[in-house]
Amino acid sequence: MAFVATSDAARAKVFYRDTLGLRLIREDRFALVFDADGTMLRVTTVPEVVAASYTVLGWQVPNIVQTAKRLQKAGVTLARYPGMKQDARGVWSSPGGAKVAWFKDPDGNTLSVTQF
Repeated sequence: MAFVATSDAARAKVFYRDTLGLRLIREDRFALVFDADGTMLRVTTVPEVVAASYTVLGWQVPNIVQTAKRLQKAGVTLARYPGMKQDARGVWSSPGGAKVAWFKDPDGNTLSVTQF
């Protein structure tokens, strides 16, 4: 089970369900519950989100370029970080060969996709 916070459940539901394509399992006044490829993701409603300065959720993807294109087509901006050599889309190639792209949810939580 994974957790992430939101201060606006309606906005988070649109992002995680419609933009990222996760299946909404249930919702109540405490949380939205999604199926994130077999892992339960609880998007917990809180009065104020204090976004971490690091990645809080990530997904392994088979093709980072296709995933980056799909995210960008859905209106998601891939993050750029000073000092990191990222390609034109915003994908970083790690020294070990993994390719990573970061983006933020509507509450400012940093999310990522990685192709190993």
